[in-house]
Amino acid sequence: MIRSKSFVSVLVAGVVAAGLSVVGVPAASAGSAASSGVTITSSRSFPKVNTARRDVLKESVSTDGDGASWGGVDSLDVPQTKSQAERDAEAAAKKAEEERKAAEEAARQEAARLAEAQAASRSSSRTSLTTTQSQGVDLPAAASGSAVVSYAAEFQGVPYVIGGTTPAGFDCSGFTQFVYAKFGISLPRVDNDQRTWAQSHGTRVSNPQPGDLMWLPGHVGIYVGNGLMIHAPRPGKSVSIVPVYSSSFEYYHILSD
Repeated sequence: MIRSKSFVSVLVAGVVAAGLSVVGVPAASAGSAASSGVTITSSRSFPKVNTARRDVLKESVSTDGDGASWGGVDSLDVPQTKSQAERDAEAAAKKAEEERKAAEEAARQEAARLAEAQAASRSSSRTSLTTTQSQGVDLPAAASGSAVVSYAAEFQGVPYVIGGTTPAGFDCSGFTQFVYAKFGISLPRVDNDQRTWAQSHGTRVSNPQPGDLMWLPGHVGIYVGNGLMIHAPRPGKSVSIVPVYSSSFEYYHILSD
């Protein structure tokens, strides 16, 4: 036991002596060293410290949060701003589209109205013809000029429509054809042909009577009496009774008296 303690004491003394020899305490003062020409050096030993190296030129960024994956920069949903010119162009395009749809709807409604009016006209004509036939009335023989004028006056206000032949819209010859058809007179479709038909089937007169057909190049109408006529004048106008406005009209009596 005593030997063990002596061994430990010797070991400790040896370690201490080794440490002192590493430090290297100078054996002489600076003055004596200088006078003797001996260079004195000092060396020290410090324990090694483990220090984490940090590169300050690099920045570490972490986007981890609550386990969510934020993705890269390219995947971020960044709102896109538009210029004033782009917004104005989009507004103009939207307005144009709305106007186009409104025009289409108006045209559709007008077409539906015209179709309904034409259907009603055909239905009325069929009903009138059936009633007349059942009563055994010979309209051409019984028709009078005043009856033709009265019937024609029912269509005042109907708009002028190019190519129109129904109460939904008339042109000049479509109007006379429709009115005289009520009384069993089948006039051709256009004004020149109606004049030719009147020359063959009627009598040209210089003293017109109510119900007579009127013609001048490019236009036809029906004489009302007292210097008045009824006709479908031109686009933008409607069927109306007006004073006879030209001395060039020819008059044809085509009704059976």
